[in-house]
Amino acid sequence: MGPLDGLRVVSIEQAVAAPFCTSRLADAGAEVIKIERPEGDFARGYDDVAKGQSSYFVWLNRGKQSRTLDLTSDEGREALSDLLAESDVLVQNLKRGALARLGFPFERLAREFPRLITCSISGYGENGPMADRKAYDLLIQAESGLCSITGGPSEPARVGISIVDIATGATAQTAILEALIRRGVTGRGANISVSMFDVMADWLTVPLLNHEGGKSPKRVGLSHPSIAPYGVFTAKDGAQILISIQSDREWIKLCKVFLGDPGLGTDPRFTSNVARVSNRAATDAVVGARFKDFTGDEAVEALLSADVAVARVNDMAGLAAHPHLRRITVDTPNGPVSYPAPGAVWDDESREYGPVPGLAELEEPE
Repeated sequence: MGPLDGLRVVSIEQAVAAPFCTSRLADAGAEVIKIERPEGDFARGYDDVAKGQSSYFVWLNRGKQSRTLDLTSDEGREALSDLLAESDVLVQNLKRGALARLGFPFERLAREFPRLITCSISGYGENGPMADRKAYDLLIQAESGLCSITGGPSEPARVGISIVDIATGATAQTAILEALIRRGVTGRGANISVSMFDVMADWLTVPLLNHEGGKSPKRVGLSHPSIAPYGVFTAKDGAQILISIQSDREWIKLCKVFLGDPGLGTDPRFTSNVARVSNRAATDAVVGARFKDFTGDEAVEALLSADVAVARVNDMAGLAAHPHLRRITVDTPNGPVSYPAPGAVWDDESREYGPVPGLAELEEPE
């Protein structure tokens, strides 16, 4: 039994954000009924790399039941109403106002299902000048300004994963859990709106405050805009190693143990982080020159002996073979697929992860 065992979730969902949210609810033991159009969630066709199936769909729909409903038909709407009467949570990421046009305005849901927790995921929320715009992950990355601080100096870039969708799904999950706690106290349901734009704006608070404080952030690639040295250095065998010096004490130790020049620890150009950032080119040059004396393995060993935070700049091959990678295996219609495990580890609970559903595996009731 998971912590959400006995909870029923109905999700009218497609793509990534809402399925991310409901997959985590399913992991915790909730019964999740995924409502798909007769042709299915379009994310089923994003790619075919997971045994002929979409990597996105296999990742985000484990443990759910699939039911197809034509919500434009009387039969489909009646079936949805019957489901909601026996459910605790409704998650939906239809276009703004679509649920009301189908006959399920929020007012009706609150009246007929007072304990129901409704969570609506959208691009720009229920109100505002852009509320009716279509919104996808990369569009919000661009609109929010995230792309402007991502990438190297020459041009903005996309974050390499669907970070807006994932962040929005995680935010929705958190809000639903809060609403369930409140309902346990008050007996009252909730109507929650989670906007992709709002979520990303919240996550961009630090660069926004820096901009409004007169220090608008620049794109610095694999460096940190306000800490030095914090970036990638190349060893003599071409290995790329990223280090992070978070304090002046760490800088002094780096100079003594790794750089072999204790005097640099008290050099006025480098004695404080503010000074090192102001003299970033000189700071990086001093550190970079020392890396040329080591192979990648030797550099990592020497840095660890100096108690320096260090990482290799890996690719997906590096992740696939990484000694810290935990995996789960889920059943799918085309056979088992192995992929990374969720981040939370429960000391007193061993999680079971349900299969990925084929389209409309949940039969219509007699």
